[in-house]
Amino acid sequence: MSDKNYDCLKIENQLCFPLYVCAKEIVRRYKPFLDDLDLTYTQYIAMMVLWDVRKTNVKELGEKLFLDSGTLTPLLKKLESKGYIERRRSESDERNLIVSITDSGLSLRDKAVSIPTEMGRCVSLEEKDAQELYTLLYKVLDVISDQEV
Repeated sequence: MSDKNYDCLKIENQLCFPLYVCAKEIVRRYKPFLDDLDLTYTQYIAMMVLWDVRKTNVKELGEKLFLDSGTLTPLLKKLESKGYIERRRSESDERNLIVSITDSGLSLRDKAVSIPTEMGRCVSLEEKDAQELYTLLYKVLDVISDQEV
């Protein structure tokens, strides 16, 4: 028996469900590549930012990765213990914690450079579809970010 009033609660009518499952499955497919680097997915995305900018403060890093300090702090401590980053208080404002990539962290980039290509093979979307999905997901992120409380 079906009641139309509850159709909105069916799992097949949820946008969040395929997003959740896709994200979970994609992260799962990253795992073997990241295990070779001794990184989790979240550590990997932090390293991607640092490979690009080399140095940033924790607040900016968190904003870029959509991570709060409760998630970011232990992640950064772990990356620091591996020798990939350094964390230091800003000399001009001690409230600012600056994160810098080390030479060891930078050299990890050479080992990671093939990961996007390998992941592209796992997902195997046509380039046009991948670009459209990318654009749509960032539209959703923009809307969600604008509505944050």
